[in-house]
Amino acid sequence: MAEEPKQAATPAKKKTSPGEFIRQVRSETSKVVWPSREETVRTAIFVFILVVILSLFFLGVDSLFGWIVQQLLALL
Repeated sequence: MAEEPKQAATPAKKKTSPGEFIRQVRSETSKVVWPSREETVRTAIFVFILVVILSLFFLGVDSLFGWIVQQLLALL
């Protein structure tokens, strides 16, 4: 015989009121460890330096490929 489907093991979630939601958000936000100003500045400088290095690298690669394509087109 066919078995009846089983009920879900987890009970239905009740709705949270806006006030309770705000309290939960404040509670979770207070647990966050925010970086210090020094860490933020150091990270920003590091990112800027990497962007400059990578942009110069890709400029060089692009220029090299452009030169190679020009040489190949000149052969035609």
